Amino acid sequence: MIQGYLRQDGRKGIRNHVAVVYLVECAHHVAREIQAPYRDRGVHVIGFPGCYPNDYSLRMLKALCTHPNVGAVLMVSLGCEGFNRHELYEAVRESGRPVRLIGIQAAGGTRRSVEEGRAWVADALETLKATPRAPMSASELVVGTICGGSDATSGLTANPAMGRAFDYLVEEGGAAIFEETGELIGLESLMAERARTPALGAAIGACMEKTARYYATLGHASFAPGNADGGLTTIEEKSLGAYAKSGHSAIAGLLKPGDVPPAGGLYLLDVIPDGEVRFGFPNINDNAEIAELIACGSHVILFSTGRGSVVGSALAPVIKVCANPATFRRMGDDMDVDAGRILEGRATVDEVGREIHEFVKRVAAGEPTRSEALGHQEFILTYKSFAPLGPECLPGR
Repeated sequence: MIQGYLRQDGRKGIRNHVAVVYLVECAHHVAREIQAPYRDRGVHVIGFPGCYPNDYSLRMLKALCTHPNVGAVLMVSLGCEGFNRHELYEAVRESGRPVRLIGIQAAGGTRRSVEEGRAWVADALETLKATPRAPMSASELVVGTICGGSDATSGLTANPAMGRAFDYLVEEGGAAIFEETGELIGLESLMAERARTPALGAAIGACMEKTARYYATLGHASFAPGNADGGLTTIEEKSLGAYAKSGHSAIAGLLKPGDVPPAGGLYLLDVIPDGEVRFGFPNINDNAEIAELIACGSHVILFSTGRGSVVGSALAPVIKVCANPATFRRMGDDMDVDAGRILEGRATVDEVGREIHEFVKRVAAGEPTRSEALGHQEFILTYKSFAPLGPECLPGR
């Protein structure tokens, strides 16, 4: 039985974290020092490094600070950055969560800010012990998926198994989010055929046309040297493997970072900025995409890897599904599920998919993932720009 943490908006979290949020890189060290004594007590550091204001970063931190896995928020500002700290503060306060804003310049510098912050976090941890719990079903779960450190086994084992886990989740009424649109170029017709409405199919097609233009302008696709070393030969081959993560359900909607699925079903997350190319590569590493999946409400992230990625994330548990049996034998301490058994004939895609689905429920009930147990709390947030969703993107809303 999953006992979720009940939030004021009716959503339920599977963790009850305190988020320490730096609002510019100049406040990052202070945020880390505040967290240090409580690192193993569910206190996580997230933040935005830029000094210039950006609507996307504000939207992202609003979504992350009011995520159902977050119970309290400490904001750490230098005092002269461009981030709209007051709007973020009000959004968190209105959500019913305990919130505090520390300005380093006003507080008197590093030492005083750290002391003040640690005292507040200690009080917040005590307050969160009284957070009400409520039964939570699989239909209330939101699960995101990503692949990283992919090799030739990823699209054969881990990705299709995670796709089956998505099918099982959707059958139970939960919400599943797949993304990496930069690795889905050429598959737009297949996704359009799975869209619930023709208008949604057209929106997915437009999203993928934008993605192709964006990467053509940058002159680089989502293909790393490690992918080639691992036996992948083309971006088309990698894309087909990435597409397998989506499973077989109908696509219920198209999201952008910070949009929460309005109901259960399978959703595609558009991670490519709108408009002209302004800020460089859409996501400079896997954790940027994980942050966007969490901002869309994901309680848990499924992460497939063939080469062997070790990253986890702040705020939401990351379940590592290892595609390559040799990698699992070498890096088993970092992996939760051995999907390489499929390659060796020791399990089927359906069996591993069911195993992943059941493990998601156990993690939601409190069982730590390997990345959680190892203390991984990676986080990164960069500059982007998005236009609002059109009505065709969520036809069932």
